[in-house]
Amino acid sequence: MELNEIIKPENLVYDKPRLMNDNPMHYCPGCSHGVIHKLIAEVVAEMGLEDKTIGVSPVGCAVFAYNYIDVDWIEAAHGRAPAIASAVKRLNPDKMVFTYQGDGDLAAIGTAETIHAANRGENIVIIFVNNAIYGMTGGQMAPTTLEGMPTATCPYGRNIALNGYPLKISDLLAQLAGTCLVTRQSVQTAAAVRKAKKMLRKAFENAMAGKGTSVVEFVSTCASGWKMSPEKANKWLEENMFPFYPLGDLKNVE
Repeated sequence: MELNEIIKPENLVYDKPRLMNDNPMHYCPGCSHGVIHKLIAEVVAEMGLEDKTIGVSPVGCAVFAYNYIDVDWIEAAHGRAPAIASAVKRLNPDKMVFTYQGDGDLAAIGTAETIHAANRGENIVIIFVNNAIYGMTGGQMAPTTLEGMPTATCPYGRNIALNGYPLKISDLLAQLAGTCLVTRQSVQTAAAVRKAKKMLRKAFENAMAGKGTSVVEFVSTCASGWKMSPEKANKWLEENMFPFYPLGDLKNVE
């Protein structure tokens, strides 16, 4: 087929990933979860792991991943996804096991499970969606909320003297001997989506190769929780989140 034939609109087909089912997504406009779901579905299918993948989702917006991605899922109690994933992977070493967690889950009630699973070097992937807020339950302050950032429980902004410092948990995980990959990505632009997919695939490959724990943090928006339009949320993300949570690899052991 000639190039001028290829680029005709009728020849340009962009299908949704075949592992994404037909359930209408409930996420708010501008939410990053839908794009991240798409990347997971694409990577699993491209690696031929449809029948070997087990996801573990806990409480919060992240829990609904099971409703959209057609792989096997286990729902965990709040914060306990890495502990469940550790057991699943040890009992099924040939499976691709990953967790899908928000920052309120992973960096608050689940801090112990996250750190100890990573320190043991469990051969799992931890997908960490960091939007610096509790998105589902009303927009409360999370451990990752930035200094001065207003939320429902700190309407005048996070006060370090009162609330302590924002927690850069991925930086902590990168120091552990059990982690082989800790990377911080985003999905607010097409270029960012492409880079994020590449690193997500590398994480899945690491888990299947038994290299240890891989952590993929997605610095994300929560337009509803931030009380912004999707467009303004993306701009705020770039101007405020990225300086504190800079994108890139924190650890990448070949």
